Amino acid sequence: MPSHLLPVASPSVPTQGEPSCDRAADGEPHALRFAGLRLVHAALRRDLARLPNSLRLIQPGEDEKGAALLRHWTFVTAMLTCHHEQQDTRLWPLVRRFAPELRLLLNWLEADHHNLDHSFTRVTTLVRIASRDAGSAWPVAYAMEDLAARLETHLRIEERQLLPRMELVFAGSSRLGSLPELLDLLRAADGPGTADALAWLLDGVEPAVVEQLIAECDDDVARNWPHWQATYQRCTAPLWGPADVREHLAD
Repeated sequence: MPSHLLPVASPSVPTQGEPSCDRAADGEPHALRFAGLRLVHAALRRDLARLPNSLRLIQPGEDEKGAALLRHWTFVTAMLTCHHEQQDTRLWPLVRRFAPELRLLLNWLEADHHNLDHSFTRVTTLVRIASRDAGSAWPVAYAMEDLAARLETHLRIEERQLLPRMELVFAGSSRLGSLPELLDLLRAADGPGTADALAWLLDGVEPAVVEQLIAECDDDVARNWPHWQATYQRCTAPLWGPADVREHLAD
């Protein structure tokens, strides 16, 4: 699948605000509707908020950090592409069937998916250059931020105009848009691996919510999750520091 000035301190990333689960009277979190979709949205926002500054902070000779940033940007782009393909080929046809009044909105979202995918591909070319040339980091970081602003508009339209309607159309027990469904689709596609995708999706999510989401997945995911999480944190540490340091800065 195609996957497609002075230095300033890198911003600390707080505990991920989205997605969150509603809580029952006994304090136990309820299942999150369309968790797969919401997790992708939250992870995209999180990384597009911190990647530009991480790029700005790369110094000449920091080849390892530059390579790690390029790998992560490429991964984020691949996850976005998979997310769009899942929506266009699986989710939107079902929404059109059961909520035909949304067809014009869905047509616009599909067209914007293509525009965003092309924009991410173009920025990937720039990131590839900037990851090896610290002198070009600032303009490329600004290009990342412009792209993040465009994507934010798209995500808000989906969340405010589409997801509330989907909650009325599809039963609460439906797997549509769930985390297990997303992982199944990633396994079937030529895209990011399940381990990397899950660790990326749950990075910064409240531990109680993570526990509930993992419990909804199959036994293989639950068994391997601690190893996947540790590997992901080790691989991303060159970009924004070890997880324990990030949590301390966020407090």
